[in-house]
Amino acid sequence: MSLDLFPANLDGRVALVTGASSGIGEATAELLARAGAGVAITARRADRLEALAARLRGLGAEVLALPADLADAAAAAGVVRSAEQHFGRLDILVNNAGVMYLEPIDSADLDRWQHMVQLNLVALIAACQAALPGMRSRKDGHIVNIASTAGRQANPNTGGYSATKWGVVGFSESLRREAYKDNIRVTVIEPGVVETELRDHIAHAPTQAAINTWADGMRQLQSADIARTIVFCVTQPAHVNINEVLLRPTDQER
Repeated sequence: MSLDLFPANLDGRVALVTGASSGIGEATAELLARAGAGVAITARRADRLEALAARLRGLGAEVLALPADLADAAAAAGVVRSAEQHFGRLDILVNNAGVMYLEPIDSADLDRWQHMVQLNLVALIAACQAALPGMRSRKDGHIVNIASTAGRQANPNTGGYSATKWGVVGFSESLRREAYKDNIRVTVIEPGVVETELRDHIAHAPTQAAINTWADGMRQLQSADIARTIVFCVTQPAHVNINEVLLRPTDQER
C-alpha cells in the first residue's frame, strides 16, 4: 500500500519509533521521515534497522538506529535518552513495540505472558517516563501509544494480551491528564486486524489457526493505514489533541 503523504510538515521535529524493524513501526518511521522529521528507530533486529535507516537516509532524513531489547525497561528508557542526546531533543515518541501471545488462560505459559507484560506495557511506561522531563522543560511534546481493539473488548484466549492493551489505554489517559498542562499531547491508537507479523508470535497452534482464518476472511488494515493515522494525529495544531483513535477494517465486526 502506498505511503503517499497528505500535506504534513514535521521539519525540525524529532521522533522515536519503537518496534521499527517491521510492520506499523517501519511504516510510521518512513512516513515521519517523509514529512521531514529526524527519526530514531529501535528494535531487536539490528540488520532490519540498518536496512530501514539506509532507506530513510536515501529520502534525505537524519536517522539514528538504536538496536535494543525493550523488554528490559532500562533499555526502553535508554533509547529515549540516546535519541535526545543525539538530536538534542525528542518531540514525538511512538510506542509501538509489542508482541501478541494468545492462548487459553488455564494452560498459558506465564513466562511468555511475563515477557508480554514487560514489552507491551512496562517498556512503554518506562519510555514515557524517560521522555517526560525533556518534553516538560520545552513545554512541547507528543506521545503516541499503540494499543488494540483487544484493549476495549476481551475475547477467549486473549486474556494476557488484552490485559496489556487495556493497561496501555488506561495508562495513556492518566498520562494525558498529568501532562496536558505542559502542552504535552497523548494519543492512544487502537487498531483492529492489521496484516503484520504479530500473529506469528502465537505459540498456541489452534488459536493461531483460528485467528488467521478469521483475518484472512477480511480486507485487513495495512501498516501504512496506521502510519497515516499517527502522522495525522501528530501534525494537528498545538491546541488539538486527538486523544484516542479506534479503527477497524470495514469487514471486521468485533
